[in-house]
Amino acid sequence: MNPRDIDVIAPNFKRRLSGVTSTIIQLVPLQAKSLGIAVLGPGLPADLPRLRFRQLPRLWTRPNGRPFRLFHARRNVEMLFGVVLRDALRMPLRLVFTSASQRRHTGWTRFLIRRMDAVIATSGKTAAYLQGPATTIRHGIDTDRFSPPADPAAAKAALGLDPAMRYVGCFGRVRHQKGTDLFVDAMIRLLPAHPGWSALVAGRATAEHLGFEADLKARVARAGLSDRILFVGEHRDIDRWYKALSLFVAPQRWEGFGLTPLEAMASGVPVIARDVGAFSELVPDGVTGRIVAPGDPDAMTDAIGGVLANERFLADAGAAALVHVRAAFPLSREVEELRAVYERVWREA
Repeated sequence: MNPRDIDVIAPNFKRRLSGVTSTIIQLVPLQAKSLGIAVLGPGLPADLPRLRFRQLPRLWTRPNGRPFRLFHARRNVEMLFGVVLRDALRMPLRLVFTSASQRRHTGWTRFLIRRMDAVIATSGKTAAYLQGPATTIRHGIDTDRFSPPADPAAAKAALGLDPAMRYVGCFGRVRHQKGTDLFVDAMIRLLPAHPGWSALVAGRATAEHLGFEADLKARVARAGLSDRILFVGEHRDIDRWYKALSLFVAPQRWEGFGLTPLEAMASGVPVIARDVGAFSELVPDGVTGRIVAPGDPDAMTDAIGGVLANERFLADAGAAALVHVRAAFPLSREVEELRAVYERVWREA
């Protein structure tokens, strides 16, 4: 993009797919319909409006019709980069930061946050960890991309899955923090008693977690379930895999926000989630799924087992999940609320 047409810069300084990356990929195309916005950094689709690093010197010029640009950071390294551009290089910028973290921030993070012109929290729990004013804006979801399949059997067959089988899924990076082992252990216990069900683990194990993934696959093999607990890897078209599910499990040990329950519910899939991240703010317990205590692995296994045999609950919770997400978590709502923060920063200047 021509830098003069850019009002907001959305940096992404991480090449690997992450929840932050997924948020940017979903938000920017919709934001670009009414706002001059461009991404900066690697790991993003080529069709997004983009500012190149070689264009950074042109940021000393002001954008058309605005007193300054906004630099919307979502990671510490991006906040630091924005501070350098604004304070050291004196570019006409103001800084916005979105925090999803639910832990006491380090001194370095607090130092950076104090230098932001506006701070956004992705949940009420996150806002409680911030030592200053913040606007709470929960993530939304693209309900056109994530939607129920027209033909569930065909959706499964297109992925090479058994159309007659029902699938319970756990999607996200394969690692201890994400609780992938808790999901696998639950499936090893439950699937022998539920012959009509299989499990899907979708996501990537980075180099430092390959041993963790190998151990999980070995556990599955020892249980004789390698044909029913499938590790399908990372997929950019993950929406197609949600369409194959009848139940989704979010077993994280800790989380910032966590988009996967929204993606599942938008696909008409009920969710069983541990009470971490924003999950209790996303999943109405007993309506669109179940929320279970994070310190009790047996509680999650029991909740899954109770649902696998409950056809009525699966149908009712799946239908309620779709209505809930479309009403409360459309991506357009998040775009509008972000725009209100941007306009406030411009107005207050």
